[in-house]
Amino acid sequence: MMNMSWARKYEPKNLAEFVDQKEALEKFLRWIKSWKPGKQAALLYGPPGTGKTCMVRAYANQNKLDLIEMNVSDIRTAQQIEQIFGSAMMQRSLWNRGKIFLIDEVDGISPEDRGATSAILKIIRNSHYPVVLTANDVWHPRLRSLRESCVKIQFKNVHVWSIVKRLKQICEKEGIKAGTDVLKEIASRSQGDLRAAINDLEVVARGKKEITHKDLEVLGYRNKETQIFDALKMIFKTKSPMAAKLAIMNVERDPQEIFWWIEENIANEYESPEEIARAYEALSKADLFRRRIALRQNWRFLVYMIDLMTAGVALAKKEMYRKFTKYEYPKRLKMFSITKGERKEVSDALRILAEKLHCSTKVIRQEYLPYFKLMKRDKKFRKSLLEFLTPQQINLLGL
Repeated sequence: MMNMSWARKYEPKNLAEFVDQKEALEKFLRWIKSWKPGKQAALLYGPPGTGKTCMVRAYANQNKLDLIEMNVSDIRTAQQIEQIFGSAMMQRSLWNRGKIFLIDEVDGISPEDRGATSAILKIIRNSHYPVVLTANDVWHPRLRSLRESCVKIQFKNVHVWSIVKRLKQICEKEGIKAGTDVLKEIASRSQGDLRAAINDLEVVARGKKEITHKDLEVLGYRNKETQIFDALKMIFKTKSPMAAKLAIMNVERDPQEIFWWIEENIANEYESPEEIARAYEALSKADLFRRRIALRQNWRFLVYMIDLMTAGVALAKKEMYRKFTKYEYPKRLKMFSITKGERKEVSDALRILAEKLHCSTKVIRQEYLPYFKLMKRDKKFRKSLLEFLTPQQINLLGL
C-alpha cells in the first residue's frame, strides 16, 4: 500500500462510504436493478473527481461482482476492446459470480478511432451483463450514438464540506494533524473535485505529522486557464517524485502537449548546465516511449513516459529554485496552431476516404495512400476523387 496513491487507497469499498451524489446513486441503483440483456447501458457523466468510476467499483465490491474495467485513453482500437471484453460478455466467471463492465472516459475516443465506438455499441447490444460508461463531456458530438444507447446519469461537483469530512478521515488514518481551516482551504482549491483534493493533501502531507497553511503554498489555485502553469511549477519546484507525477493528474491536456510544455521551459527554470542536461536526458527517454506509443499504439508505455517527464525532470535539480519563473508557450504548439486549418482538411479527407472504403483512417494513411500516390497521374482516378474531396484536400494528401 506504500506506493498506492491516497486517492486509490481511500476509495470507497462500499456504497455506504460514498461521498455525496445521492440523486445519481439512486438513479444508478434503479437502472441496474431493472437491467436485462439487450437493454441500455448507463452513462455516468460529470466533472472529474466526482465519483463516477469509484461508485461502480464500490457497487461491484459490495455485491461481490467481477468488475471488467477498461479506460478508453489506454485502449484505442476496436480490436483491443474486443480482446478485453470478447468472451467475457457471454461466459460466467470461474466462481459463478456476476459481472459488471466499466468503460471509463469514453469522451477520450479519438475521432480517428471510428471502430472503437462501434465496438462499444456492440458490447452494449450483446452483453449478458450490465455495461457502464463514464464521461466528463457527455454532449460531445462524437458521443451521439453512445448517448442514444444509454441511460444518462449526472454527477455534480462534490460539496466543499463533504470533501473536508473525507480529508479529515484520511488524516486520522495517516496519523496527520490538520486543522479544519487547512482542510477547508484544500477543499476549496479543488473546486468540487474530491480526487484532486485528496491528491493535493497527499502532496503536502505525505511523510509529515502535521500540516499548516504554509504547507499549502506549493499548490496554487486550480483554474482551467492557468492549470498547466500550476503543473509546471509543481514539477520544476518539487523534489518529491510523487508530487511531480501527481502534478499533471488534473490537467485537462494531452500528455504529449504537457511533454512539449516541459521541454520548452526546462532551460527557463534550471540554471546549472548539469541539471539542464539531466532534465533533458530524462525527457529524451520519455520521448522514446512517446514514439513507441505513436508507432505501436501500445499505451502501456504511457506510464513510463509520464514518470520520466515529471519525476525524472523534477529530480534533475540539486535544490529547489525559489525564484519566480515566467513559463513560455511551446513553439511547437504555436506551429501546430498555424497549420491547424491544413491538418483539419487532411483529417477530414482521411475520414471521408475511410467511410467510402469501410476501414479506419489509419489503414487509409498506411496502406491506401501509398498506392493512391502511384495512381495520381491517372486522370480518371483524380476525377473520381473530386466527387467527394476538394482540390485542396487532394493536394494536401499529395495526390
